[in-house]
Amino acid sequence: MISILFAGAVSMVLTLIGTRWAIAVLSKRGYGQEIRDDGPTSHHTKRGTPTMGGTVFIIATIVGYFAAKLFTMIGGHGSAPTASALLVLFLFAGMGAVGFLDDFIKIFRQRSLGLRSKAKLAGQTMVAVIFAVLALQFPDDRGQRPASPFISFIRDIGWLELPMILVVIWILLLIAGMSNGVNLVDGLDGLATGASMMVFGAYTLICIWQFNQSCATTPEARCYEVRDPHDLAVVAAALTGALFGFLWWNASPAKIFMGDTGSLSLGGALAGFAVMTRTELLVLLLGGLFVIVTASVILQVGYFKITHGKRLFRMAPLHHHFEMLGWEQVNVVIRFWIIQGLCVVIGLGVFYAEWVAT
Repeated sequence: MISILFAGAVSMVLTLIGTRWAIAVLSKRGYGQEIRDDGPTSHHTKRGTPTMGGTVFIIATIVGYFAAKLFTMIGGHGSAPTASALLVLFLFAGMGAVGFLDDFIKIFRQRSLGLRSKAKLAGQTMVAVIFAVLALQFPDDRGQRPASPFISFIRDIGWLELPMILVVIWILLLIAGMSNGVNLVDGLDGLATGASMMVFGAYTLICIWQFNQSCATTPEARCYEVRDPHDLAVVAAALTGALFGFLWWNASPAKIFMGDTGSLSLGGALAGFAVMTRTELLVLLLGGLFVIVTASVILQVGYFKITHGKRLFRMAPLHHHFEMLGWEQVNVVIRFWIIQGLCVVIGLGVFYAEWVAT
């Protein structure tokens, strides 16, 4: 628990201080957000707000994790970084790098859409495939690898084993779906930050529980076959703490945006935790808000094409629909946080109920 709490505290302090410094630097250099002309008119006042804030919490998370490892090793109770934790951090930073390129183009070319869709997809695919292939390597002394060839819900589903190539494709789709889901939710001040913070907080608890009931230490019928649950909890705590610190500056009225640097990295990390903890289908419930918002975009586009120009919502993604209905931005954010909180509570309830029922 010391390393988990230490990682969260260090990353939170780093983002609280580092984000304030980033706001000053980015504002001085004019690195502000471009606003889409087809978005809500109320968002035009946000033009020029510093972006790429995700860079701060990416760095803070990585530093928080390694600081916790060093702190516990000095105290004689630590261990070396594990393959699972390093792979999640790789996916987190790699997806953030793709987002950084997107934000860079938005700022320096003054183009609100950033990277072309094919270029962004190619970057996401490259990072995701490298992660997937590596996650199927590195067995521990019990033969457990960071990722599994089985599709999982709360544990591996025994009859859903996939061949290697299909496992890579499945992980790729999961990463692409979650990263773009968080990207779509990141449209209002603090919305994606607060929602993501809840999910990573839930994964901190899940990883702690899996560590306490690990088959490596307590082999029994209800134990969990997860390679490095404790180290994953340290990463999840570092991420949660970093987002706490970032939300201080990202809450309405936002002084800085996370940009695609942040949203793509958070979605990637979310998918990474789902793969590593064998909760690939449960993440659809834990991250329910991201699923709902993504579904609203799919429905809007599909309905528009089927009806030849009619719209199901005033505007998609869904949070903009409620803005167009006259809801204040703060009300939309808080109510969507409530929805996400309920998704997390239900997801954790399902996770615990499965253990009790096993």
